[in-house]
Amino acid sequence: MIDFLSYCCIGLGIVFWFWGTFPLLGQRSVLFKLHSLSVADTLGSMSIIFGLLLKIPSEWSLLVLALISLAIWNTVLGYVLAYCSSSGEKDER
Repeated sequence: MIDFLSYCCIGLGIVFWFWGTFPLLGQRSVLFKLHSLSVADTLGSMSIIFGLLLKIPSEWSLLVLALISLAIWNTVLGYVLAYCSSSGEKDER
């Protein structure tokens, strides 16, 4: 049962990876494309790591560290992209 759940999580992660690439082909803004790609990539990668955690629980410390690092790094990267994409105008009050 654990193997089945592990393979389902890994498969779901791969689906998220491919699902995140489809907005790149659309006509929306670059920021929308980057946002959808980064969210889908994060969810897919976390799902794959969780599936690996179920498959090889002896490596739980490294896999949990990978999950935490992935969540923090992608969140910070999203904020950096949002800051860099701002128009640069300061709010004058």
